[in-house]
Amino acid sequence: MLDFNSIEQLDKVATPFWYYDMDLFRRTVDHVAELSAEHGIKVHYAVKANVEKRLLEYISGKGFGADCVSGNEVLHAHSCGFPADKIVYAGVGKSDKEIYQALQLGIEAFNCESLQEIYVINEMARVCGLKANVSVRINPDIDAHTHKYVTTGLYENKFGISRHEFDKLIGLVQKSENINFIGLHFHIGSQITRVEEVYALECRRVNEIVAYFERNGLEVKNINLGGGLGVDYDDPDENPIADFGKWFGTISSNIALHEGQTVHVEPGRSLVAQCAALISRVLFVKSGETKNFLIMDAGMNDLIRPALYGAYHKIENLSAAMRPFFPTHQAYDIVGPVCESSDVWGAGRLLPLSVRGDLMAIRSAGAYGQVMSSRYNMKDMAPAVFSDAMDEAPSRTDYFAV
Repeated sequence: MLDFNSIEQLDKVATPFWYYDMDLFRRTVDHVAELSAEHGIKVHYAVKANVEKRLLEYISGKGFGADCVSGNEVLHAHSCGFPADKIVYAGVGKSDKEIYQALQLGIEAFNCESLQEIYVINEMARVCGLKANVSVRINPDIDAHTHKYVTTGLYENKFGISRHEFDKLIGLVQKSENINFIGLHFHIGSQITRVEEVYALECRRVNEIVAYFERNGLEVKNINLGGGLGVDYDDPDENPIADFGKWFGTISSNIALHEGQTVHVEPGRSLVAQCAALISRVLFVKSGETKNFLIMDAGMNDLIRPALYGAYHKIENLSAAMRPFFPTHQAYDIVGPVCESSDVWGAGRLLPLSVRGDLMAIRSAGAYGQVMSSRYNMKDMAPAVFSDAMDEAPSRTDYFAV
C-alpha cells in the first residue's frame, strides 16, 4: 500500500503535486537487483519512464545501466551516475548532433533501427576516428496483446528492422569498418500482463532470429529483450510490485544461450509506476441532471495518459478517510481544469461523498506521468514531493475558507 504519511501532513502541501513513496521505490529496485544477480540477466532502466534525479541516482547506484531514447536522456543519465559504458541509446530518429555527442561520450551501444542509421553512424565514427558499438533492433512480429499505441514489435512498424531486410543488414554491417556489431535488440510493446505467454513466444522467436544471424556470419554477443512488463493499475495496493520473478523466470527458461552471450532487459514503467501518485484537490462539485462532477486542480497537462489513450488510473479521496461518519458514496465524473473535453480522469467512479477542498490521489502515476507533463493552458508544472523529505514540500496557501 502506498504510504501517504499522514493525510494532515499532505493537506498542508500546495496542489497539484507528485507524491513519491521512496520506501516502495527502493524495495522495487532492490527486488529487481536481486533477481538480476540470481538469473544473470543484465538490467538497463528505461529512462523515458521517469527522469527524476533522485530516482535515477538510486537506480544507477544498484549497478543498472540506462536505456535512453534521446541525446538529452543520454547526458542526463550520465549526470545521474550511469557510467557511459552502461548507457544504450535507442530511438528511431537520432540527430547528427545526438549521435556525435554519444560517440564522444563512449556509450555502451547504439540500438539502431534502420539501415540508413547504421550507415550514418559508421560514417560519423569514421570521421571522428572512432569505432561505434552497435546493436540492431529487430521486429520479431509478435502481438504483445496491449494497446495499439504501445505495441511496437509487429512486422511493419516505424521501430526496428523486419525480416525482409535481414540479408541487406548483414551485408551492411560486415562492410562497415567503423561499426562494432555486438548484438540484437528486441522490444515488442508495453504494459504486457500475459507474461508467460508473450515473453516465452518472444524468446522462442528471438532464438530463431539469433541463429539466423550467426549462421550468416554475425556473432551475437548481446541479446536485449527490451522491457514492457505491465503493472496493476486496477488494484495497486494488492500488487504494488510487478511480477518480476515470473518475467525473469520465463526468460531464463526459454532463451537459448551459448557461451559468451548475455541477456539484457529494459524495465521502465514496472520500476517506477506504483511508487507515485498525482495529488490533486477538488475545486468544485457540480451537479447535473444525470451526472455529478468533481472538478480537480490537476489536468491532462499534468498526466496525459487518460486523455491520450483512455488509460485507467485508480482514484482515491484521501480526505474522506478523516470522515468515517460520512458513509455515503456517490458516482462522479472526475475531470480536470483544462479546456479540452478529453480532460477526464474517470467517468462514473464510485467515491465517498466528496466536497470542495478534498484531497484526491490519482494512483500508479510514477511512469509516463511527470515526465510527460506540459504547460498547456499555461498551467504551472506540478512539483515532486518525496515521502522522506516532506519538510521540503511547497506549502499550501489556504484559499479554501469559502
